[in-house]
Amino acid sequence: MTIITCPTTPFAGQKPGTSGLRKKVGVFQQPRYLENFVQALFDGLADTAGETLVVGGDGRFHNRQAVQVILHMAATQGFGRVLLGRGGILSTPAASCLIRKHGAYGGIILSASHNPGGPEGDFGIKYNVRNGGPAPEAVTDGIYARTQSLREYRTSDAAPVDLDRPGVQRIEEMEVHVVDPVADYAALMRECFDFPAIRRLFASGFRIRCDAMNAVGGPYAKAILEGELGAPAGSVVNATPLEDFGGLHPDPNPANADDLIAHLSRPGAPDLGAATDGDADRNMIVGRER
Repeated sequence: MTIITCPTTPFAGQKPGTSGLRKKVGVFQQPRYLENFVQALFDGLADTAGETLVVGGDGRFHNRQAVQVILHMAATQGFGRVLLGRGGILSTPAASCLIRKHGAYGGIILSASHNPGGPEGDFGIKYNVRNGGPAPEAVTDGIYARTQSLREYRTSDAAPVDLDRPGVQRIEEMEVHVVDPVADYAALMRECFDFPAIRRLFASGFRIRCDAMNAVGGPYAKAILEGELGAPAGSVVNATPLEDFGGLHPDPNPANADDLIAHLSRPGAPDLGAATDGDADRNMIVGRER
């Protein structure tokens, strides 16, 4: 394995907000585009030697490729460990949870939130700081300034990481820990909510329909609602994250979650409906009409 320094030139318009940098997939697929932004981000971080970085995304198109780029570049920055959601998957709330629970330096989250996915859709990257929250303006302004003067980036020529194999792998001197993307977040939810009381509610016949819209919230909803709380099997629908969200637009509102609205409008509807957006940090809750 060798660390490689690659020459580059700036791209215009790489200005992130607190929700990160969002562009069309085709923009991110340009050679050096993602690498430039990630190097600019890393250049603004101080004292990363031996620190932990959290990495994951909402599973949209280009997520897996971008994860590999980030891992191989992080290995040149002195990070001692990366916590990577299995399959490159982490919801935004789960990434925040991992950062705080494991005392990570910060986290890189790959998501364009509720924007459409797929090859013709959108992609995004954002950075969360040590407290688990979005990078403040001073940080994002610094990243943007650096993107305008960047002349090189660093990466490793190590083999790709197996994103689906739990356990520890290595790039250069950095350990990559492929972790269950749901486990720590579920543990946090047990601390925040009265799970036994909610289990009793479902045992009494209470019914829910949760539409994960083929986005990242699906594995969390399945594991927690059906697995831990005892909601009937099938309470969570569209639960498998897909690169194009199965053609759905993961913006949880009555227009885009029309199937959920229709189910809550029928006779004998579930007691409660819910939908989650692309990276599961925004939700819609609806009651039945009858």
